[in-house]
Amino acid sequence: MIENTDNQQEGKIVQINIEEQMKTAYIDYSMSVIVGRALPDVRDGFKPVHRRVLFGMSELGNTHNKPHKKSARIVGEVLGKYHPHGDSAVYFTMVRMAQPWSMRYPLIDGQGNFGSIDGDMPAAMRYTEVRMKKIAEAMLEDLEKDTVDFSLNFDDTLEEPVVLPTRIPNLIINGGSGIAVGMATNIMPHNMTEVMDACMAFVDNKDITVEEIIKHIKAPDFPTGGIIYGFEGVKQGFETGHGRVVVRGKITTETDKKGKEKLVIYELPYQINKAVLHQKIAQLVNDKVIEGISDVRDESDREGIRLVIDLKRDAIPNVIINQLYKYSELQTSYGINNVALVKGRPRILNIKEMISEFIDFRHEVVTRRTQYELREAEKKAHILQGYLIALDHLDEVIALIRKSATPDEAKEGLISNFGLSEIQAKAILELRLQRLTGMERDKIREEYDEIMKLIKYLQDVLNDEGLRFKIIKDEFEDIKKRFGDERKTEIQYLASEMRMEDIIAEEDVVITISHLGYIKRTSAYDYRQQKRGGRGAIGGKTREEDYIEHLFVASTHHTMLFFTEKGRCYWLKVYEIPDGEKSGKGRAIQNLINLPADDKIRAIIDIKDLGDKDYINAHYIVLCTKNGIIKKTLLEEFSRPRQNGVNAITINEGDQLLEAKLTNGNSEIMMAIRSGRAIRFPENTVRDTGRGAIGVRGIEVDNESDEVVGMICVDKEDTSRTVMVVSEKGYGKRTSVDEYRITNRGGKGVKTINITEKTGSLIGIMDVTEENDLMITCKSGITIRMAVKDIREAGRATQGVRLIRLDEADEIAAVARLDREEEEEMVLEEGDVLLTEGAEGTESSDSNPGENESATGEEAEAPVNE
Repeated sequence: MIENTDNQQEGKIVQINIEEQMKTAYIDYSMSVIVGRALPDVRDGFKPVHRRVLFGMSELGNTHNKPHKKSARIVGEVLGKYHPHGDSAVYFTMVRMAQPWSMRYPLIDGQGNFGSIDGDMPAAMRYTEVRMKKIAEAMLEDLEKDTVDFSLNFDDTLEEPVVLPTRIPNLIINGGSGIAVGMATNIMPHNMTEVMDACMAFVDNKDITVEEIIKHIKAPDFPTGGIIYGFEGVKQGFETGHGRVVVRGKITTETDKKGKEKLVIYELPYQINKAVLHQKIAQLVNDKVIEGISDVRDESDREGIRLVIDLKRDAIPNVIINQLYKYSELQTSYGINNVALVKGRPRILNIKEMISEFIDFRHEVVTRRTQYELREAEKKAHILQGYLIALDHLDEVIALIRKSATPDEAKEGLISNFGLSEIQAKAILELRLQRLTGMERDKIREEYDEIMKLIKYLQDVLNDEGLRFKIIKDEFEDIKKRFGDERKTEIQYLASEMRMEDIIAEEDVVITISHLGYIKRTSAYDYRQQKRGGRGAIGGKTREEDYIEHLFVASTHHTMLFFTEKGRCYWLKVYEIPDGEKSGKGRAIQNLINLPADDKIRAIIDIKDLGDKDYINAHYIVLCTKNGIIKKTLLEEFSRPRQNGVNAITINEGDQLLEAKLTNGNSEIMMAIRSGRAIRFPENTVRDTGRGAIGVRGIEVDNESDEVVGMICVDKEDTSRTVMVVSEKGYGKRTSVDEYRITNRGGKGVKTINITEKTGSLIGIMDVTEENDLMITCKSGITIRMAVKDIREAGRATQGVRLIRLDEADEIAAVARLDREEEEEMVLEEGDVLLTEGAEGTESSDSNPGENESATGEEAEAPVNE
């Protein structure tokens, strides 16, 4: 206990606890440092000293278009009025804001010696001169419009702003560092263009994720350039506010005229002293930590940094570079620690929270500015309204003023005789006589009309939050145009962080899915082209009860949509599908997507880019079921991948999803059933519905043994496409689309192939051109690839020609269309044998005229349900 002699009441000494006294005093001191000195405000990104320097320069009119003023003048202004600390604190703050190697976007235009990247001290404040840059003025715009609160200065004689009404997220673009009591902050600088894009994206979507923000703000962007080495720490910093950034200087190899190699360092990591780095490298050479260097010299000039390292004859440049990164400050790490004051309290913020707080602040500024402008406009309108009343009664007003003995008497007369307010009456008395001319009177009326329009607009802004955010976004766009620039710092991903699209070559691959759910991808070139009638090649080793059911071609960078027979949709990148040998079995699809054991893949759609908003809002997914139900849904409904898939269509009991197609909304849909009938109707007769809908009837299926076998969507403008049908015993043909007349949706359709015991039931239908190849897969695993142009066109009622010779117990399981970029046949590898039966261009010996020739008689059609 101690005696407090300062707190004496009636001669008594008050005793206090020294522990409590010290605790209270230290907390007060630490909060003073945290709030008043060391941490920036999340709204304008400034500590009090930065804010006071810019405000002081603004009050002195020290703007970018005025002459420079002595630094000592500014320091004295700030010290005497707002910042009661040492002059060096204010001056060095000004110096740093003028150094292009310290600030990503310098705020002060300095004239004189402001130091160097070598650590040289700036000249004394009496020798240097300063003025604000344009970007600093953008941070002070609208300050006079009651946009922010003001507080009294240290001696209560003046007011200073609590925060600047900045249009620029200074905390993010310029960052900042500081050490408080018990906490510190270290915020990295970022690129203006990227930050403004992210802010605009946030305005458009308040639920934007950090992952989506990273698409705009790729990484910190340092004023000295360099290379960010590794992205994981950056990503962690964006997501949590804590992270670690590794930055490397840029170094290149040059060869002089004598053939001697040298390394040139031309960009340094952020805040690295060039002179110290030079000494460090020399020390490493002297200590023989790095061998192979003969000389180190600094050739930097006004053009930029150039630290030259001469190499010995036997030195390997890449080895020396790696040693420099390892042993010197040419590679440096920075800790991200995004601590800022939010409503006066220190908080750790991730990148989304920093943007959110700034935009909330901008919304408050725009609201307060609009309220101020509305008040001023209403005041002006009030006076103009008084002018108009006076102009309407001009002779009476002049007469009243002439006969009034004093201004007060005239004012009272105006108020009582014309119903004017005191403000209006006073304004009329101060009106210059030249405003009473005819032209000036018209101008007053025009001015009044304009001010009323402005009042209406300002009222609309205050009543409409969406309009306020549009103003904010427009201001961001303006800032981006005025101050945006290119990135200075490159990003170099580590091998473990590389996006798979960056390291996997983009190529077409054949994807196969077996009946039992095994999937693999194989280079499309592995499937050599054969002539019609060949025996085929092994396309996949399957178990005895398994066979290849789906086979198609896609690019490795695309996204696959998988639709199951129960109506679910799943997503998978093509490169995520395991690569396998052509004869390999593949991998169980349940290991790749969360597919239930009782469900099965039925249709696959290849999408190039699900992030293209214009594309996904202009295309549809058309689905059909075995019982003839058809449904259309906008592709945008399937653009947000979910790990457990989404419901694509509600399937009725006893039905299954059969096919899914991608359309542009203007196609014609054709559906075919096992018994050999097909229907053609316009896509626009099927209205688009949500993912959970059931759909409508597309074709009538007569009995339980019949079912839909396929659906195609044909572009009405594309006359090059023909309808290809294939039967289960290896017969097929091409028929013109026009032979299928357009009918109403839900009808029975017309005959598409003559079904006989020899052909077997219809197994598939597709639209093809002569530029396509056909890939036929049998239940035995045999596959054959052939050119569509080798298959002749025939009428609807014919049974077609033999496409593949099948063993007696074998049947066709799947047929796929391959899009060829070249017409040349694939070259056979040495040792391959092309197995064909019959001469090229002729039918096999057991074919008959009914198989090869078009029907010449009347075509047999099933009844059409109009």
